[in-house]
Amino acid sequence: MELSRRTVIAGAAAAGIAATAAGGTAHATGGRKPVKELFGKLADGTKVYRWSLENGGTRMKVLSYGGIVQSLEIPDRRGRYENVSLGFDNLDDYVASSPYMGALIGRYGNRIDKGRFTLDGKQYQISVNDGENTLHGGAQGFDKRVWDVEPFAEGSEVGLVMHYTSVDGEMGYPGTLKAKVTYTLTREGDWRIDYEATTDKATVVNLTSHVYWNLAGEGSGTIEDHELSIAASRYTPTDEGLIPTGELAKVAGTAFDFRRAKPVGRDIRAAHPQLITAKGFDHNWVLDKGITSRPEHIATLRDPSSGRTLRIATDQPGLQFYSGNFLDGTLTGTGGRTYRQGDALCLETQHFPDSPNQPSFPSTVLRPGQTYRTTTVHSFDA
Repeated sequence: MELSRRTVIAGAAAAGIAATAAGGTAHATGGRKPVKELFGKLADGTKVYRWSLENGGTRMKVLSYGGIVQSLEIPDRRGRYENVSLGFDNLDDYVASSPYMGALIGRYGNRIDKGRFTLDGKQYQISVNDGENTLHGGAQGFDKRVWDVEPFAEGSEVGLVMHYTSVDGEMGYPGTLKAKVTYTLTREGDWRIDYEATTDKATVVNLTSHVYWNLAGEGSGTIEDHELSIAASRYTPTDEGLIPTGELAKVAGTAFDFRRAKPVGRDIRAAHPQLITAKGFDHNWVLDKGITSRPEHIATLRDPSSGRTLRIATDQPGLQFYSGNFLDGTLTGTGGRTYRQGDALCLETQHFPDSPNQPSFPSTVLRPGQTYRTTTVHSFDA
């Protein structure tokens, strides 16, 4: 029998109290002020810190480098904790090797065709770092910047407020963009991300989070048996460079139909040209709800073996589902195990890829006097 999350958390807390009585370490489930420690230094001597947060039965470690979620621990149906996000145990691997693992993504998440776009009649050439295209902001995107971090513990919530200023011309983007991202752990154990940004010149912006999920536990093996549902009737097919063609294709009758939950691996090797090009799923789903004024539930991921469930709500119009196609066994994670193809997946809430070059897609233009705001909520259950 599966237990409710409240029962599981209560059980974990009781186990922690018992452990304390026996001389062990307790794991409290209530909110507490985030704890800061030095994680490492960059080549130029810049210090990188790690913040440990805990609330509502969820435990998280976040780096000031890239706003990276190094680990995120939640209990299974029996109250046993596992880290369900991929990451590294040292700064050097994040700097040298990380495929955006756990990071904040900006100034523009996903791809822009040939790193070019025209805004108000002027063409901009931005950093190209994915073949001939731009991916996740360019060669030195927000994932490779050190953020200013302010911890908070207010009422029943704890979290971090992170700031980064991207100057005019950085990676080729116009305008000085002041970004603010808040990570909050609620008393229910939800992880909420609130993104904000302002600019002094018209620009494009599309911020997201790039956590690699494996609900059975980091380094435990394939996620092909995870069950996924996405509330989307269409997706955006891509060309060979994974740039959207502009079409909003129907998922009905294809491997891309996740409107009802199914194992990730059920159709991943179907003879579909889009799956062959991307070596699996690496596409944007057009959410049925569109852009909304507040987050609405759009996807559920469940690991049958542990009972852990992730539910995602967002106000954004798209969800990039990436099935870990380019993990190749060369990276070693926090648990000392290598990451192979399909050992994790990403669910990135966002606007559509290449929107600056696709007039029919929702606009990603931000102008002076406007504030970019968006929220995504990750809820966990067992």
